[in-house]
Amino acid sequence: QVQLVESGGGLVQAGGSLRLSCVASRLAFSLYTMNWYRQAPGQERGLVATITSGGGSTNYADSVKGRFTISRDNLKNTVYLQMNSLKPEDTAVYFCNAHRGVYDAWGQGTQVTVSS
Repeated sequence: QVQLVESGGGLVQAGGSLRLSCVASRLAFSLYTMNWYRQAPGQERGLVATITSGGGSTNYADSVKGRFTISRDNLKNTVYLQMNSLKPEDTAVYFCNAHRGVYDAWGQGTQVTVSS
């Protein structure tokens, strides 16, 4: 069974940084587009950042452009989300997603809380 396990969340003050990691197992990781989503209380889950299978292309939600960076290491089956200049509105549960064709796998999420 495919597993995606996120880590790196926590409590940080506004302006601070966090680095999220997501390790995949039982997955042909290098074939999958990897995404980070987030969901705040009472809101729908939304796409934050995307990286293609080879890592050659990335895309970001407008709200995080210039502050967040997605990257991946296909040898370690890991995708990262470096989050800088964090704002209280970045507070959410962050989910890792693996996508290929009609297949999607999700992690359990990691909480990020940004205090003002």
